[in-house]
Amino acid sequence: MKQQQATLRFLRMAPRKVRAVASLIRGLSASEAEAQLMLQPRRAAKPILKLLRSAMANAKNNQQEEATQWLVKTITVDQGPMLKRMLPRARGSASEIQKKMSHVSLTLVQTEKQGRSFTITPKKKKKSESSASERTKSRSTAQKGIPDHDKKSEVEKRATENPGFFRKVFNRKSGMGK
Repeated sequence: MKQQQATLRFLRMAPRKVRAVASLIRGLSASEAEAQLMLQPRRAAKPILKLLRSAMANAKNNQQEEATQWLVKTITVDQGPMLKRMLPRARGSASEIQKKMSHVSLTLVQTEKQGRSFTITPKKKKKSESSASERTKSRSTAQKGIPDHDKKSEVEKRATENPGFFRKVFNRKSGMGK
């Protein structure tokens, strides 16, 4: 069974925060893990993704094997050195700030079966034809100075849907009474 290792040292993030992201990809195939990390919003996902891609490139280059046949066997996050800084406090005292670092090590193992391969493409926003035509229509009427009577204002729409609440609010504000 072939193995490939990659390490990331002196990552300027607390190990506790990096472990939360690392535990998500443990046991997944390399492509599944890559897909998980690309969709993860946490800050630690980016360096771990970079580490995973480095390990996959090493495996492809050193063992001449495809990336879909690799599995994340272990990923460990250890504490690195700590930068100690001081923060001034009341009455001339100071409190210590610990800026922690992490060491991450990743081990990929070759599997016999073919893993699922994922391709993530960013979504492109499609402009619908109806919304584009409405925009041009509203621009043309706004330029001419013609008010658009066909469209109801949002307040009027809400008033027709639920007249009780709006009637109370506007009657109270206008002083028109009951």
